Amino acid sequence: MFILEAAPALKELCITVWDHWCIMITDKQIRKKYGFWEKADVKWKSYALDFRHKNLAKLTIYGFQPDDSFVRYIRCIVNHAVNLAVISLHDRKVCERCGDISESVVSRRCGDNVCPSGYPRTAEERRLTIESLGLASHAVICFQS
Repeated sequence: MFILEAAPALKELCITVWDHWCIMITDKQIRKKYGFWEKADVKWKSYALDFRHKNLAKLTIYGFQPDDSFVRYIRCIVNHAVNLAVISLHDRKVCERCGDISESVVSRRCGDNVCPSGYPRTAEERRLTIESLGLASHAVICFQS
């Protein structure tokens, strides 16, 4: 949200959610040396609760999963971006470096186990995802596998 507040002329916001180990720095000493944080699920609190973004027309998310974090994020964007017309939701990207993450394999890690993607593929899964978003907005939701 701070990106929207800082960029009032922004027309399209595209984010990629990526949890892939081939390019992550996992050594604790190196992470500490370069100031990487271990804290997860940081809560952002807007200082301008009445903030309205008038130019954002499209939100694109790569790596979408229909869980609470994504649903809350999309609702938050919709509440503040008053002219949002398109929400484009994509499954995860394939790593250009190692080619990992195929259509049927991982999107996130569950402890030491690999979790299959929850990306909605069937019409019924997509309908349920749209319902879970509970949007009163006129934005069109596009699923891009």
